[in-house]
Amino acid sequence: MGKKRKHSETQTAEPRKKDEGAPERPKRTLMGWKDKDEVNQQTESSPDSPQVFRNKEKVMVTCSRRINYRYRHLMLNMVSLLPHCKKDNKVESRSSKGATLNELIELRGCSSALFFECRKHQDLYMWMARCPNGPSVKFLVNAVHTMEELKLTGNHLKGSRPLLTFSSNFEKDAHWKLLKEMIIQIFGTPKEHRKSKPYHDHVFVFSIVDDHIWFRNYQKSVPHNESDKMVRGLDKMTLVEVGPRFCLNPIKIFAGSFGGPTLYENPFYVSPNQIRALEKRKKAGKYAKKVKAKTRRKMHEQSNPLEPDEFADMWRE
Repeated sequence: MGKKRKHSETQTAEPRKKDEGAPERPKRTLMGWKDKDEVNQQTESSPDSPQVFRNKEKVMVTCSRRINYRYRHLMLNMVSLLPHCKKDNKVESRSSKGATLNELIELRGCSSALFFECRKHQDLYMWMARCPNGPSVKFLVNAVHTMEELKLTGNHLKGSRPLLTFSSNFEKDAHWKLLKEMIIQIFGTPKEHRKSKPYHDHVFVFSIVDDHIWFRNYQKSVPHNESDKMVRGLDKMTLVEVGPRFCLNPIKIFAGSFGGPTLYENPFYVSPNQIRALEKRKKAGKYAKKVKAKTRRKMHEQSNPLEPDEFADMWRE
């Protein structure tokens, strides 16, 4: 006869309760999976260490009603370039738009905003604001060229994090330093954002020329041949433009969000309405010159009449 089995071996495993949930999935990082116990051990071992700062920047991008198709395409290009942005419905361009936008930004859980405001179907203004306490900047957008219009050869991964480069002019005056800090916070994609890719394959270039901020987007191109690959340095790395292109002319910097006390006002700013009025005056001046020339000719003919020709009626017989 065989040996009898022990009572402990014959006991079946207790069935799993339905209320118990699945085990918690460990946190995924760029280097692999991280268990929650390891994280707790690290925090317990160093209680005095400061907490890691996590950038939770979110940008709301919207535009005004009756916007031009070209400016709408520029806004969509900016939405595709910023993975940490949220697109919202159009907002009526009125005097009370600031309160409406601040309420929308709070509902969407964002901390800053890009608002494209179109006037007279031809003038584009861009508001760059930190909400709800400010500051905010109003720009006039010139020299707009969208990605579809340029058809450049550059290309980069959608959602990748950009490198932000600035010209040395941003360190000259206080208002340029403030604009640089706002651009960094709005255009810089937060690290480990859920919609971003952990790559840096393109560059945002902000340069100041003639008191205007010029924006360019370039792809970082690296040779793929084994013989051309670089060991150290950036000798063979090239930049290929992707788009879009535009120029920002700062008008005013406000202390609040979409308004408030004026911190800076551009003394060299000329509104597009004044430029169009001057062009109309020039055209009206051309017509006035023609009328004056005709009157001068008549006055000259009256003051200097022609002498009668004695041979005028010779052949009239």
